[in-house]
Amino acid sequence: MRILLASLALLATPAAAQESPSPARLKADVEKLVSFGTRHTLSDADHPTRGIGAARRWFASELGRIGEGCGRCIEVANVARTFTNDRAPKGVEVVDVLGFQPGRDSKRVVIVMGHIDSRVTDVMDATSDAPGANDDASGVALVLEAARILSKEKFDATIVYAALSGEEQGLFGGTLLAETAKERGWTVTAVLNNDIVGNTIGQGGTRVADRVRVFSEGIREIEPVPGQLARRADGGEDDGPSRALAKAVDAVAARLPRGLEVVAVRRPDRFGRGGDHSPFLKLGYPAVRFSVGVENYDAQHQDLRTDGGKVYGDTVDRMDFAYLAKVTAINAATLRRLAKAPAAPASVTIGGALATDTSVKWEPVPGASGYRVHWRRADAQDWQRHLEVKGSEAVLKGVIVDDNFVGVSALAADGSESLVTFGGRARR
Repeated sequence: MRILLASLALLATPAAAQESPSPARLKADVEKLVSFGTRHTLSDADHPTRGIGAARRWFASELGRIGEGCGRCIEVANVARTFTNDRAPKGVEVVDVLGFQPGRDSKRVVIVMGHIDSRVTDVMDATSDAPGANDDASGVALVLEAARILSKEKFDATIVYAALSGEEQGLFGGTLLAETAKERGWTVTAVLNNDIVGNTIGQGGTRVADRVRVFSEGIREIEPVPGQLARRADGGEDDGPSRALAKAVDAVAARLPRGLEVVAVRRPDRFGRGGDHSPFLKLGYPAVRFSVGVENYDAQHQDLRTDGGKVYGDTVDRMDFAYLAKVTAINAATLRRLAKAPAAPASVTIGGALATDTSVKWEPVPGASGYRVHWRRADAQDWQRHLEVKGSEAVLKGVIVDDNFVGVSALAADGSESLVTFGGRARR
C-alpha cells in the first residue's frame, strides 16, 4: 500500500461536471426575501405579503417546488415551539422550515442552514423595514441554491435544508433544530451554518473577495473535564469533531477551481459573538459557521438611514453575488462529500510508546468500503500523509508515536471520505 503526501491526496469526491451555483438565482432569492419588508421574529406571522410568516411560507414553497422537480425527493416540514426571554417577553412561536432529502440512512443527517429573520437597530422593532439582505437572506438563498444542485443526486446520508427563525432574538431557531435532532435520535455528521455570507466590501471600503471564514471549536463544549484533559494529553486540542469538519471544508474548497481560500478560524465564532450553530455545539454535534472575509458593520443591525453622509442598512446593493455563489459552491461540495461518505469512526486508539512503529485501531463503520489512516508531524496542523487500508487496524512502520498525530476516516466505494477521527490512548 502506498503512502501519499496529503498534497497529492484526493480528500473529497473527485471533481466532476457538476452544476455551479447561479449568482442570478441567488440574487433573485435575496431580493424576494427582502421584498417581505421585515422578517423580524415578532412581526406579523399571518400577513400574506409582509413579515416573517410570509417569508417562511415562500421558502417552504420554493423547497417544495425544487422537490417536485426531482420526483418529490425533498420532503418539506416545519418544527415549532414557543420561546420567551427578554427579547420575546410575551412569548413567540418560532418556526423552522426544513427540507429533508432522504438518503439510504434516514437517521444520519448533514444540515445546511441560515436564519430567515432580520432586524434593525432596536432588536424589539418588529415593524420598520428590515431588509436583512446579507444578514441573513444570503444564508437562506444559499440553502435554496444548494438544494437545487444536490436534489439531482443520491446520497447515503439525509440532507436537511433549513431556514431558521429567531436567531436575532436569542438563537431560538438553532436551539429548536438542535434539540429536535436530539429528540429524534439523528446522527448528526455535520452542521454548516451560513450567516452573513454575501458581501466583499467591508468597513471603510476594504474589499476582500478571495476568502471566507469558517469558525470552529477545538475541544467540544460538551466534553467533560476528564475528557478534555485526556484530549490535551493526547495532543488533540485541534482535532475535535467541529475542527475536523472545518479542516474538511478547507480541503474541499482547495479543490474547487477559481474558488475561495478558507480561513479556518480556531474559535467557535467571531470574538464574543455566536450564531445558530452554537446550540449544536452545546449538544456535542460537529458544527461550523461560514461568514464573509470582511464585515461591514454599517450594514448589520442598522436602521435604514443616511447620517453625516454615511449610508446605513443591510440592503441588496451592498452584496456580491458572484462571491456568494463561491461560498455556496463550497457548501454544496462539502455536503456532497459528507453525505456520500460513511459516518466517521466512533473512536480511534493508537499505541507505540517506546517503539519505532505506531499501531492504530478503530471501530468498524457500517457501509465503509475502506479507511484512510492519516498522520502528521506533531507540530503541524493539517494531515500530511495517509495510508489506505481495508480492515480496522494498521501499523505505521517507522512512524514514532511521540512525534506524530494520527487519525482515521471512513471511505465510500466512490472515494467519498468522512470526517477524520483523532486517535488517542485507549480509555479504561
